[in-house]
Amino acid sequence: MKLLLTLFLLVNFAATPDLASIRKMYSDVAKSEANAKDFVEKLSGVANTDDKIMVAYKAASILLDSKFEKKLGEKISRFKEGAKLLESVIATEQNNIEIRMIRLSIQEDVPGITGYKKNIKEDKKFITAHYAEQNDALKNYLKDFVLQSKSFSAKEKKFVK
Repeated sequence: MKLLLTLFLLVNFAATPDLASIRKMYSDVAKSEANAKDFVEKLSGVANTDDKIMVAYKAASILLDSKFEKKLGEKISRFKEGAKLLESVIATEQNNIEIRMIRLSIQEDVPGITGYKKNIKEDKKFITAHYAEQNDALKNYLKDFVLQSKSFSAKEKKFVK
């Protein structure tokens, strides 16, 4: 019985990655196809009913992985799947600053032809307005994002310093 319980707990915890490791991976995920594939793999066990931040990272993994698809039809299909999932998470968690950061990071890097760039100003404004309210760990993570972001000007980046 103890063995069965141990296996059950091991499978559950092994399938669900921790937020700290996901945050660490996210900053490098777009740099290579291997990073994108590893990120998708790490988040493959996340269900749409799990913690919404993890679901948002799963959506981002699908979006980022779509750029490495060889067939145009698959590329478009994966992109739409990821965007739909991310937007559904944001619809339920509109006031989550980390999820807004995830969407902003995606939208600032996708090609204009995708039409998925319409929330950049809104997300920048939200992050700027709610940054000071966050805990130190999240502030540091957001600060790292903002300082490297193409969406914030040098003047706009001063709120994180």
